[in-house]
Amino acid sequence: MTAFGFLTVAPVIEGSMSGEVAKAVAAIEDHDVGYETTPMGTIIEAEDPADIFAAAADAHEAVDADRVETLLKIDDKRAVEHAAEEKVESVAEELGHEPEHGLEE
Repeated sequence: MTAFGFLTVAPVIEGSMSGEVAKAVAAIEDHDVGYETTPMGTIIEAEDPADIFAAAADAHEAVDADRVETLLKIDDKRAVEHAAEEKVESVAEELGHEPEHGLEE
């Protein structure tokens, strides 16, 4: 896979957004992409950036609110096959340890 996206979709509402965010994540699951949801957004991985754009559009539409803010950042590595996990492993190798500290699962 060569394209990575970072997507945040958030309804502008009072209180918890988790129910609406869950709808956005469920919409991503309808696409042939890999994804991982983090506290700040969702990382999406696909062979074609068009698949990321389509997943992001459906995630945006899935949120039921009067106002929805969506941010999408894409890294399209066209000349190299590289998985997202390999990018993190490369940073860990440079650091000499996993690039995390103090976060509980």
